[in-house]
Parts: sequence; C-alpha cells; structure tokens
Amino acid sequence: MIAALLVASAVAVPGNFLLYEKAAATKDPNPEHSWTRSSRTSAPLVVNPCQKSTLAQAGRTSARTLVYTAVPDYSKSEQVVLYASPAAASKAVKDLGAAARSCSTRDYRYTTTPARLGDEALVVTGQSHQGGKPAIGGERAVVTRRGNALLLYTVSGEWGKPAKADFKQQTKDTNRMLAKICQIADC
Repeated sequence: MIAALLVASAVAVPGNFLLYEKAAATKDPNPEHSWTRSSRTSAPLVVNPCQKSTLAQAGRTSARTLVYTAVPDYSKSEQVVLYASPAAASKAVKDLGAAARSCSTRDYRYTTTPARLGDEALVVTGQSHQGGKPAIGGERAVVTRRGNALLLYTVSGEWGKPAKADFKQQTKDTNRMLAKICQIADC
C-alpha cells in the first residue's frame, strides 16, 4: 500500500517544485503584473506555434505551468509536463518542431534549432516580421526532454532581430531544472 502511494505521488509535478513557484506566490502590488498557475494535465504547451490545444497532449500524466505577465508586452513562463514514457515525451518534442515548421507565416516566423540539453532539446524562436525583416515582437523558448519529462521556459516581449543572448535566462533555468527533474521523472 505504501509503495503504491509513493509511486502515485512520484508521477505528479508537485506544488513548489518549479523554479518560479515562490515568485508566483508573492503578491505584486503592481496591477499590471500577474502570475497564473495551473496544475491541469491538459494545459496547452506554453510554446504552441499553431495554438492547438491538442499539441503534445497524448500520453501526459501530469503538468505544472506558471506564466508571468507584465502588461502590455512582456511575459515569461515555466512548464513541466510528465508523460507516461520517454517515447511519448520525445514524440511531443517532435510534434512541437513540426508545428513550428508548419505554422510559420510571412508576418510571424518560427525557427527551431537543436540544443545540447537533457536527452533532446530545441531552441525555439518566434519572431514578428515586416517587409521581410525582423520587426519588434516575439518569443524565445528552450524546450528540453529528460526521460519522460518535458521542460519549457519562455520569454516573450519586444524583441528585435534574434540573437543568441536572447536565450540566456531560459537556458540557465533549464539547467537548474535538469539538476532536479529526476526527483519526479523517469530518467
């Protein structure tokens, strides 16, 4: 009985596990700043180029999502999703990459680049374009799989032309979470 309870609790992303949980729990006096928290397994991916609620849903067993918004033009998010198997999590990464390729438009383009993080990772750039050139506005994300876990860190705002430095905080956060994700994931 106790072993069954331990296994059941190990397959959920617990509260206070994510890096920004403490910040999300702190009341900000500025009404233009807010955090949203979700433990819904069906929460959409925070990186979702096609805005499809079904993207990477198959095989999920648990999820925890935090999104910070500072009106009007800045947000960051942290999401950890656990899948039933490493194969299901890997399929989620592949599906996300395919969505980035298929849902780019002339005015808003997505690109993905493989990264050396976890078992597999993608650096995802979403960028507004005007007249064929990068315009103001976009998102920068690092999506990483370790075992059956998917880690997503994003920042959106008034970006100009994409640069490597745009991913510094997301990569740092990913590495911090990779150091502890095996406490709850099947690594």
